[in-house]
Amino acid sequence: MTFLPGDADWGVLALLIVAAFAAGWIDAVVGGGGLLQLPALLLVPGITPVQALATNKLASIFGTATSSATYYRLVRPSLRTALPMAAIALLGAFGGASVAAFLPAQVFKPIIVVALIAVALITLFKPALGAVTRLKHRGSRHVVIATVAGAGIGFYDGVLGPGTGTFLVISLVGLLGYDFLQASAKAKIVNFATNAGALLFFIPLGAVLWPLGLAMGLANVVGSLLGSRMAIARGTRFVRTLFLVVVGVLIVKLGFDVWNENLA
Repeated sequence: MTFLPGDADWGVLALLIVAAFAAGWIDAVVGGGGLLQLPALLLVPGITPVQALATNKLASIFGTATSSATYYRLVRPSLRTALPMAAIALLGAFGGASVAAFLPAQVFKPIIVVALIAVALITLFKPALGAVTRLKHRGSRHVVIATVAGAGIGFYDGVLGPGTGTFLVISLVGLLGYDFLQASAKAKIVNFATNAGALLFFIPLGAVLWPLGLAMGLANVVGSLLGSRMAIARGTRFVRTLFLVVVGVLIVKLGFDVWNENLA
């Protein structure tokens, strides 16, 4: 088995490994690593969009597993919210991946850009948001809101992916009242489930490039270990700041894509 399809060379592999490491670091802190990893995969000559999505999920699941374990060991997030949200998100991601096989991502991008702008403005102009945990709902209502958010974001992750961790964090902060560090810890567990849900569809389809995905997965693990430890050491303010940076980059990248697609 070869690492790369088509005419890709070892220089491309090196670029992908660096992108996977950086994506693991960003995902571990605040989400949004797919912004680097998926576009890097799409640069590989001969790769199809579905192969890129599937291989991205394989690489990412190693990183989300690593950061989930690290956060759980050091932050001890409550699983009462995370596990039901993760279970529904897994199903949503499976459904989204089945749609991704035939529906172009261009359909979703304008909606995502508008949502990200709203997220950035709310976070920027509400500095107290996510500073401390003040739960907005209790009991079954809390879990229901979490699972509804998980279903929608899981579906998006199966279809496209970049920014999934970011959306998970802001839903846990804005809708449920967690601080940014606790939200990041729970988001990693849910993001692991969305990656697994998408892979449950992509693996039987034969879309995963296994050698490449495993190599990128190792780089993702290293980045995730460093990122999660830095986020825990630096705390909520650091996570919030990086969150705003990642959201801003996502807005620019996806907005540029929408602009180019409308001109084409």
